[in-house]
Amino acid sequence: MKLLGRTALAAFAVSLGVFAAQAEGLDEIGADVVERLYNPEMIDPAQPIGASSLRDFVAKNPPPWKIGYASTYAGNTWRAGAMDHLQTVVIPKWQELGMVSEVVITQSNLDDATQIQQMRQLVDQGVDAIVICCSNPTALNATVKYAYDQGVPTFSFTGYVTEPTVLNTSVNFQAAGFEIGKRMAEELGGKGNVLVVEGIPGTSTSDSQDRGIKAGLATAPDIKVVGSIAGMWTDQIAQGEVQKWIATHPGKLDGIIVQSAAEMGVIRAVNQSGREGVKIAVGGELGALCTWRKNPDLIASAVQTWPPGDDIELSFDVMMRTLQGQGPKVQSILVDPVVVTHEEVMELLPEDCDETAGNWLNMGGDVWASAEYLDQFFVNPADPTKYKP
Repeated sequence: MKLLGRTALAAFAVSLGVFAAQAEGLDEIGADVVERLYNPEMIDPAQPIGASSLRDFVAKNPPPWKIGYASTYAGNTWRAGAMDHLQTVVIPKWQELGMVSEVVITQSNLDDATQIQQMRQLVDQGVDAIVICCSNPTALNATVKYAYDQGVPTFSFTGYVTEPTVLNTSVNFQAAGFEIGKRMAEELGGKGNVLVVEGIPGTSTSDSQDRGIKAGLATAPDIKVVGSIAGMWTDQIAQGEVQKWIATHPGKLDGIIVQSAAEMGVIRAVNQSGREGVKIAVGGELGALCTWRKNPDLIASAVQTWPPGDDIELSFDVMMRTLQGQGPKVQSILVDPVVVTHEEVMELLPEDCDETAGNWLNMGGDVWASAEYLDQFFVNPADPTKYKP
């Protein structure tokens, strides 16, 4: 597995001195990280990267803290993977350390008004912090500010919210999408027709990645994006939408780029259509990775953009550091995507792996966001598991 910071993304770096002056707080973190992940050519232009409003935050209560998780959706394998990891790994870990009393979980089923109401109820119920995921970048702003004014910070993982008081954690989705698109273009020899399957349009995560994917494909002028449809990050939906698209577009199709978690649905749709030789981007679903293990010509490499267990662990780690008074420096803590080769998948998955498996490949904290890496984003960095109030 290879961090993309060690690959071609570095070629798009701009002058650090010029950029750092534009975004207070970034000049306090590693220059290579700023060049790689906060480069204006390789980041969503709406991604908040200014100085964090939580730099001097002091928790209103000592631990153990009561945490709210205002989830937006439970209908795909990624959300299930994140929830399972939260309940079986993350919550027990922080409870055993005496830093979390309970985590109150709500579900809004992609309804912004419901999520807003649930977040306000969490504040009124006395939570010390709120975690959200993959939300609309602006719809929750007033509610995030309401929570902050009551002493309750909000932490958004796997996607950003633009309210200045929120702290966002994720991969750089535009850079990750660019790498996926560029690799597909190279795999097709710089020429061919590609269908793009988005996630949930209107969410920062989906839109950022989609922008990067299309920019990556555009590095080859003879690549043509012949369609763009919404897979809603759900295998069943993506399968149906791709089947409909293929049925009404009989022309040559050379590749499909799909945002996880929907690659298994796309693979099934292509197989059922009888189309052969279509390259399909693979993400983190173990079923799709298993199919790739058994069919090495499917794609040359996988780019991991959001392993669910790693993402929710990262958010809780950053939240704990902030509640402990470590002082985050910037509004968005970004990490590198990770490339996985077919050789690595051969080692990671057994020969008799299950092509229908809906769980996910996690990279592990030391690969996704190590303690050493996160330290640079805090004024007073320390091991959050060793905290003594």
